Amino acid sequence: MTLLRSVCVFCGSRPGLRPAYVRDAAETGALIAAQGWRLVYGAGDVGLMGEVARAAMAAGGRTMGVIPTHLLAREQGKRDLGQLVITEDMHERKKVMFMNCDAIVVLPGGIGSLDEFFEVLTWRQIGLHAKPIILLDTDGYWQPLLALLRHVIAEGFAEDTVLGYFSVAADVPALRTALRAALS
Repeated sequence: MTLLRSVCVFCGSRPGLRPAYVRDAAETGALIAAQGWRLVYGAGDVGLMGEVARAAMAAGGRTMGVIPTHLLAREQGKRDLGQLVITEDMHERKKVMFMNCDAIVVLPGGIGSLDEFFEVLTWRQIGLHAKPIILLDTDGYWQPLLALLRHVIAEGFAEDTVLGYFSVAADVPALRTALRAALS
């Protein structure tokens, strides 16, 4: 019996301004399906979330969406997923997504994506998990975040080891390589 590997994708509920964000979201969904991994994501059918899920499903991939009740209408929760989990709140959503994955990928996104990234990064820092966390740096989107983290370290608020708790993939081929290494 083959163990089903799952990749959690945190990303924007909006498409962003650059076509590259949508392209990479679709390529990420297709990549996950092509590798035989399950997509775990926020269950929205909008923005990059919708792109990732539609591409994964179009490629025959397995999907698990997790959405809190208060976002069902706003994020147009997909109903045609392999598995849909409806949670009470955002905290439970993140916990369920995290518990049901083997790796975390963070695509471009807004405040919610930053919240999700920092939560799993904090959990990693304090030793609650050792799951790989990968930022997909489409068109250099995450470079300001990386500069902020280096500033936090330079100002003495974190050890430089924090930069080793995640990796950065410049593009989808680099993401594929990183995920294959992490999940093999």
